[in-house]
Amino acid sequence: MSKQYETVIGLEVHVELASKTKIFCGCSTEFGGAPNTHTCPVCTGMPGSLPVLNKQVVEYALAVGLAVNCRINQYCRFDRKNYFYPDNPQNYQISQLYLPICHDGWVEIETGAGKKKVGIHEIHMEEDAGKLIHDEWEDCSLVDYNRSGVPLIEIVSEPDMRSADEVIAYLEKLRLIIQYLGASDCKLQEGSMRADVNLSVREAGTNKLGTRTEMKNLNSFKAIARAIEGERSRQIELLEEGKKVVQETRRWDDNKESSHAMRSKEDAQDYRYFPDPDLVPVMISDEWIARIRAGLPELRTEKLERYQKEYELPLYDAEILTGSKHLADVFEDTVKLCGRPKEVSNWLMTDTMRLLKEHEQEPEDISFSPKNLAKLVKMVEENVINRTVAKSVFEAVYKEDVDPEQYVEEKGLKVVSDEGALQAVIEEILQKNPQSVADYKAGKQKAMGFVVGQTMRAMKGKADPAVVNQLVKELLER
Repeated sequence: MSKQYETVIGLEVHVELASKTKIFCGCSTEFGGAPNTHTCPVCTGMPGSLPVLNKQVVEYALAVGLAVNCRINQYCRFDRKNYFYPDNPQNYQISQLYLPICHDGWVEIETGAGKKKVGIHEIHMEEDAGKLIHDEWEDCSLVDYNRSGVPLIEIVSEPDMRSADEVIAYLEKLRLIIQYLGASDCKLQEGSMRADVNLSVREAGTNKLGTRTEMKNLNSFKAIARAIEGERSRQIELLEEGKKVVQETRRWDDNKESSHAMRSKEDAQDYRYFPDPDLVPVMISDEWIARIRAGLPELRTEKLERYQKEYELPLYDAEILTGSKHLADVFEDTVKLCGRPKEVSNWLMTDTMRLLKEHEQEPEDISFSPKNLAKLVKMVEENVINRTVAKSVFEAVYKEDVDPEQYVEEKGLKVVSDEGALQAVIEEILQKNPQSVADYKAGKQKAMGFVVGQTMRAMKGKADPAVVNQLVKELLER
């Protein structure tokens, strides 16, 4: 009988923080920009330049640590991690090894088997490296230092995850917490959230950990799931053949769906860490921690409960709306203006989600204002426009954030409830369709639906359906 194997996974998640300036200098952290334009002597490692710590970075790190139940090192400091690579201009990275800012936390995830706690070993602050750009045409590598010195936190989990599903649940939970805190936008495609996967396999039932490998270059949840499955299979195959797994760093190629070895895995001593002599230790007072804790926003778990109680929304609606901080904000701001939670929820969950899918966008890309959505909800409620027209108006609101009142006025889309005008249209339709009149008299109810449909078409969908139904019935029975 073949052996059963268990996968053991721990993650190192790097998150770029949302501060406007870098961790040790005043350069902009904005994504994009021409190469090497967001740089200065400090972040390009010029001799004699000195780092100055950005207080906002410490506050974001504290907020994330508190939100994931960490203990705070009230005396923490920075260390130099020495290595030589072209994207690392100082030939060392300022990080935290000995006294990281946060340690011993946890988050709770939902798994197929119920709730599970994933431990967080530590969270430390550090600076990002620059970016190498490989020029195929010139056959050379160029360095862009715009990203050098961008503030990061690295969230190191315990090896508590056992499957790709658990890893994705953990990452989604972390991403939502950090987005709700406003500490980062966590856009994997822009590199503001990156995960390295440490994975080993062992025979089921044993406690001894197998030899782990670390996989890098993972920039989407799908790639992470595929990399885990690929590496698990590779390690099991080696063990089945009686070979050893080598501890190393591997690079995942999502196009080929395979990984290859980059370098043998280094240990801390290989980096010759020592306390950074240019930075003083960070002393974090009880008052500072209390102030950050008091300023923590309502996170998703609390929002989920509140939406069901306060707005009387079904769990399904609440889960979708709180699944994105931006979507939840749009929902709440719109409800404040029009006071119709279920109606607003319907517009966001059906039409908005459909249009996001059509335009291959994320909820974070919603650009229409709550004010205009609230106006649309009120116009439908007050019967200024009917639902069919409202759907086409909403498309314009979604794409260009138009003022729906102005748009309806300019395009002449208001509901026509004038019985005289509608009666004339219906009479003309009945004259052209004597068969429908005969069918109705013979007891065929469908004939009435046909006449109503023809009337709505003639009125370009602007007629009041209730008035049309009433008039058609009266005229057919005459």
